[in-house]
Amino acid sequence: MIIAEQKSLDEIKNLLGDGKRVLVVGCGTCVTVCFAGGEKEAGILATTLRMNTQLNGDPKAVTHLTVQRQCESEYLDTIQDQVSEADVVLSVGCGIGVQALAEKYSDALVVPGLNTSFMGQPLEQGVWAERCQACGSCVLGVTGGICPIARCSKQLLNGPCGGTDDGRCEIDADLECAWQLIYDKLKTQERMHLLMDITPPKDWSSSRDGGPRKIVRKDLRLPGQEMSNDER
Repeated sequence: MIIAEQKSLDEIKNLLGDGKRVLVVGCGTCVTVCFAGGEKEAGILATTLRMNTQLNGDPKAVTHLTVQRQCESEYLDTIQDQVSEADVVLSVGCGIGVQALAEKYSDALVVPGLNTSFMGQPLEQGVWAERCQACGSCVLGVTGGICPIARCSKQLLNGPCGGTDDGRCEIDADLECAWQLIYDKLKTQERMHLLMDITPPKDWSSSRDGGPRKIVRKDLRLPGQEMSNDER
């Protein structure tokens, strides 16, 4: 899931500027699970902003609501009236949600309340760790389900560097060496022969380095929908 953290109150207030009517929009999916921008967090932030701006002599009328998914346009249809009444829309969704809101309501001033950090998984209560960098060319099938792009500090594809020490990363001793984990997993699976195959230099054209990416499933397109130039 997408992991995010709330910006500082001072940064959020600066983003709101002179706006007097603020709508805080939460998201009911990823940022709810990581306790950054769900219904509870949106409500707390709205209350905090009302109290803080009142005490500072610049009171703002702050309301809040939460949609199921900010990243999908149809879920944003239901909040048109509230958006039109606000001077500033403060999204506490991920960066995709912020952009979806700004695109859906092009006349609205939409600002982010979160910093989107990475794609990860919960390890324990209150702890999330990066597990994927969306490189567009997954190698998990031959690395025991452990990603060397996200979990190796040097993104090595053919084994550990010379600095690994007792299964720890030389960049940060608190990190487990990804390639030690891969080795141990493949050994358990009796697939050690995979380590003998040399992986060629990674083709990064499928990653972000080639510009914004798009996936088009023509089999899912509705009948009669025109294809864009990107799809042809």
